[in-house]
Amino acid sequence: MSDASTPNPYSTLPAQGPYAPAIGSALITMVEPHVGHEHAYNRWYEDDHFNSGAMAMPWMFAGRRWVAPKWLQALRAPDDSIIAQPLDAGKYITCYWITAGRYEDHLRWSVATNQRLLPDGRVYLDRTHVYTSFQEYMGAVYRDETGPRDIHSLDYPYQGMVVEVVDSADDRETLAAWLTEEALPARMAGSEAAQTLLFAPYPLPEDKMAYVEDVPGLERRITLLTFTEEPPDECWETFADFGATVAAAGRGKVQLSAPFIPTLPGTDTYVDQLR
Repeated sequence: MSDASTPNPYSTLPAQGPYAPAIGSALITMVEPHVGHEHAYNRWYEDDHFNSGAMAMPWMFAGRRWVAPKWLQALRAPDDSIIAQPLDAGKYITCYWITAGRYEDHLRWSVATNQRLLPDGRVYLDRTHVYTSFQEYMGAVYRDETGPRDIHSLDYPYQGMVVEVVDSADDRETLAAWLTEEALPARMAGSEAAQTLLFAPYPLPEDKMAYVEDVPGLERRITLLTFTEEPPDECWETFADFGATVAAAGRGKVQLSAPFIPTLPGTDTYVDQLR
């Protein structure tokens, strides 16, 4: 029993620091289960890791898993992607939103938890991290003046999410301004793309787990997550030429364009359609 004169940290910590309903950063983790381990990996993530390795942690207020069955993998580009090699690598991606101003608090808890999970035998090692990092939130572009906003994006039943990784030809801020003011509004007008969220990858912390690595060039990189009201293969014309648009404008290079659909939590739906 604790000393009544010593406040429980769980009682005092909520009274300190930011707690607005706002995205400040994200954990974006794109993973490839090893051949023959698809079912076991999915069950581990669904039954254990989604909660114990993420959602149960402080200041992480939303999360959702997405999957790329084979028919969606066929839409990916470019062939020379520096993110995914081979291009179909990264069958699953999970996104989590972290409260604004709480990145460092969450990071410390996350690293400490994962350092505990590994020796406890609760990390599934038969998978490869293709594109995993914490990322700083840079803002959103909306198709409509009203409707779900950024904080609702992982809760609203969007039918798809398109992940695009863009490397700037000059600096990230210039690329972000062009995307938010010109390219994305033009692309979204009249489309099935309801909102696009922009993120900038942080370098992984020095005490990261050994099985996660940064993809070189992240200081010029922006990750775009676009949420669609139809499955992405049914509205792919919205996204198919974006790499050419970025290149023609001299703004940089799309290093990955990859569509996903939401998983059905608690099930093995799509596991048999990955290869």
